[in-house]
Amino acid sequence: MEIRQKLQFLDSTLKWLRKDGNLMDYNVTLKTVPERYVASVRQVIPAYDCEGMLWEIMCRELEPQNVQQAVPCYGMAIFHDEGHKEHDPDVEIQSAVIGKYQDTEHVKFKTVPPIQIASATYKGSYDQISRVNAAVANWVVENGYDFDGKSFCIYHVSPGQTSDPEELVTEVCFPVKKK
Repeated sequence: MEIRQKLQFLDSTLKWLRKDGNLMDYNVTLKTVPERYVASVRQVIPAYDCEGMLWEIMCRELEPQNVQQAVPCYGMAIFHDEGHKEHDPDVEIQSAVIGKYQDTEHVKFKTVPPIQIASATYKGSYDQISRVNAAVANWVVENGYDFDGKSFCIYHVSPGQTSDPEELVTEVCFPVKKK
């Protein structure tokens, strides 16, 4: 992100925090996601809530190879656009796997380097996600870090594992580096 965009994002976030006054206390931590070998699908999709179509493509194309998930699998979505987009976001999903496999039409296999992140994990529906994003972004700025890559979410409990939105567990992550 350009510095001007970052400042506008933070300014709007701070205005929202002051206006709403209802910031839930999300526990932000600093950690490193380790290097991992992943299956990846990246496409422009109609909207963020259409992400499930990417997971369907991955499952369908990997089934013939009997792909083994790593534990943890770090099932995640990476958001490649600058900032939030109402339509046609560029989204990549990844899932860590064990073994080596052949790329398919849409699924690419690759090694992803370790990455330092600031993150907050929350339980419940995805309608909290903008508040959690704001809390993590605010923490990054207040603690002397710079944003260092595309934000992403790790799905610890996903819609593929539960139909109850209140049981979902999502980790909102921002790659960071010390200023």
